[in-house]
Amino acid sequence: MDEQQPTERRGPVLLSREQLRDLNAGSDGPAAVRCIAHLLVIGAGGWLWRQPDLPWLIRLPALLLSGIALATCFAPMHECGHRTAFRSQILNDSVAWVCGLLSFYNADFYRRYHQWHHRFTHQPGRDPELDDVVPTSLAAYLLQLSGLPWWAGKVQTHLSLLLGRSAGMPYLPPEALGPVRRSVALQLSLYGLIGAASWWSHTGLLWWNWLLPLALGQPFLRFVLLAEHTGCAYNNDPLANTRTTLTLAPLRWLMWEMPFHAEHHLYPSVPFHALHRLHALVAPRLEHCAPGYLAVHRGLLARLDQLAPPAAAAADPVAPALSRS
Repeated sequence: MDEQQPTERRGPVLLSREQLRDLNAGSDGPAAVRCIAHLLVIGAGGWLWRQPDLPWLIRLPALLLSGIALATCFAPMHECGHRTAFRSQILNDSVAWVCGLLSFYNADFYRRYHQWHHRFTHQPGRDPELDDVVPTSLAAYLLQLSGLPWWAGKVQTHLSLLLGRSAGMPYLPPEALGPVRRSVALQLSLYGLIGAASWWSHTGLLWWNWLLPLALGQPFLRFVLLAEHTGCAYNNDPLANTRTTLTLAPLRWLMWEMPFHAEHHLYPSVPFHALHRLHALVAPRLEHCAPGYLAVHRGLLARLDQLAPPAAAAADPVAPALSRS
């Protein structure tokens, strides 16, 4: 963790030192296997999608699968951003950067942003994730799931950082702006090079194997991420301000076990592959533990008009948020 950043706030003491030491034990194997498998899903789906001789009943699901796997590269970027996936900080940072490249995030910026989110989770005026408009109408909810505000926010944030502008970003102090700016410049340069190579070779690689699938996969990621804190308490209690969602194993796999989200916020030092064990220890204490994502979203839709944080109650409920998350 960078010295200028706030430390991640500790949650209530629910585990003994021995239990936490056991859960925190590092291992490179689980992350290495999952990284390779995640990339293989992207590659296999993209390859099947680009085979004109295959029937559309194979190609279209392959396109969607590749897109979902691209969008959920957010998950390994997030885990490596905590520097808990691998023992090596260099390996964590490198994998995070590549996964950010694939999912249109910048890992160096996101790590600082996300540290602030952990320190001030779901506290209005302090948690940067609450800069995004919380949907309080059906139109705003559908807009957020579309991913359009996310795309607009990403373009705006990348360009602002490229120009060295960090107004409204307290998690990005002046001494960190330079490295983040250079990271964003490198990322955008690589996009430009890939785009030029795609145009020169007439393969359409940038569009057909990245932008289009990522756009199709983004609503899936929005659907999952919206469940993490929306509708939970606006306070500093991690037992009440974060939701765990019990879901299918393939979805947990794609999201690197982040559906165990309350557990992650309680003990962010615990690596993803140990979160299921942590869940078994703390589940009875969680205020929000949903039986699935459909159940979460049914509950949110039933009380959309009650979801806004206190300081945002008067905000335009349909105004698109320029999302950084």
